[in-house]
Amino acid sequence: MRGGALPPALLLAALAFALAHASLRVRIWSLVALLGAIAAPSFLALPSNWLEAAFLGCWISTAATAAAVHLPGGPRMVSGILLSLNAGFWARAVVALSGTPHDLLAALAIVILVVPAGWLVARGASIAVKVASSWLIALAILAAVLPFLPVTPGYLPDHLE
Repeated sequence: MRGGALPPALLLAALAFALAHASLRVRIWSLVALLGAIAAPSFLALPSNWLEAAFLGCWISTAATAAAVHLPGGPRMVSGILLSLNAGFWARAVVALSGTPHDLLAALAIVILVVPAGWLVARGASIAVKVASSWLIALAILAAVLPFLPVTPGYLPDHLE
């Protein structure tokens, strides 16, 4: 779960699920904001010691963005654009520190999930999107907390022996 396209892809999947509950106008402007956020910091070089903070920010943003599916009426214009800007920043930061530009393109392709998720929401089957979002929340919390746990590798004795 470290590096490559997977962490930003899960973040952008959470964004797609959240935007599936929004109106078409909000979706379009949010996706424009996402592209702007991904393209804007391309000239900035992030220090390599920000890697852990970038992953933590990515996982926290994934959980918060996935939780946006529970907003009554879905994200409005301002909240949709803010979610997109946040997702774009963290996706870009993680890929800039631990991946390649191709990883960002691969992760960006996951945003197409907004189409089938929006179709499910329009048909009254939003529970499927909410279940997938809940899975993303659980996965993001686990991935965010795991680096902070004192885990003993399997080849070292632990306190139980």
